[in-house]
Amino acid sequence: MQTGARLGTRVEEVRAVGTTGRLPVSGHGCWIERAALDDGLTVVRSHYQPARDLAEASTQSDTGPTLVITYGLSGESGFVAEDGSSLRFGAGRTTLAAFAHTRGERHFQAETSVRQLRLVLNGNALSRYLGEAAAARLASRRGIRLLGEHATTAWCRTLLHPLLSPEVATPVDRHIAALTLAAEHLRLLMPAQVPSASSLRLSAADVEKLARARDLMHTQMDRALTIPYLSTTVGLNECKFKQGFRELYGTTPHQFLLDLRMRRARALLQSGCQVAQAAYAVGYRHPASFSAAFSRYFGQVPKSLNTPV
Repeated sequence: MQTGARLGTRVEEVRAVGTTGRLPVSGHGCWIERAALDDGLTVVRSHYQPARDLAEASTQSDTGPTLVITYGLSGESGFVAEDGSSLRFGAGRTTLAAFAHTRGERHFQAETSVRQLRLVLNGNALSRYLGEAAAARLASRRGIRLLGEHATTAWCRTLLHPLLSPEVATPVDRHIAALTLAAEHLRLLMPAQVPSASSLRLSAADVEKLARARDLMHTQMDRALTIPYLSTTVGLNECKFKQGFRELYGTTPHQFLLDLRMRRARALLQSGCQVAQAAYAVGYRHPASFSAAFSRYFGQVPKSLNTPV
């Protein structure tokens, strides 16, 4: 193990045991770099390019669950747990997974460059950001659980920059970027509970369809999303869609989408995007309309967040 020059950063040489035997580190271009941003919040950058197929033993020994958000930058890798369950990580994809008391192997193909950035949350971070109840639900399941997987959106790629180039980003910029990225995924794990006295009966299939609509809002907010489009896409009539969404998430689909768009627009503006770019990224075709909506929502014009470099 080597200690990196930057404070709070640890660079690890990779030694792996698998079907190909123990691989020498030198000359194989395999490294992992970890940087603790907060108690229970770690950023992990990795690059693997083994000369031969590589199977790297991995054990999660923490007593509690670990939530991992993986951003695939190049190549493809896999994780196979000892119970046979598996995950795949690919370039341009974001994967959200929970690990609890897990043993397994990471798999990499020979002569293939695999670059990834991971946000790892465990311990106090899960309780602090998710809440005790949600953290307890994660802890109740052993093994690995795939919680979400989708193409990495443009706004996320923008926020990855300070994490991928820590030597040119301030610690505050890195912390803000990591928390903003984590917040988008953690919200998916904290839906409002359906009131026990609800007049609307939601089946498990209905809840799954509403969750899919919520995910569409996250991944397609740059499009002109409408109630008819969302309800038809997930297979619910408009009336049940609107009522069920309010019961499950505690707000209307329109307000939920507006909240998502405004928070993401603010993050983009704070990362240096121009007003027009932010407007298009969150589904507004006219920057003037976006500016008016942003001002109503936050009480400040979007240009106020564009500080000169």
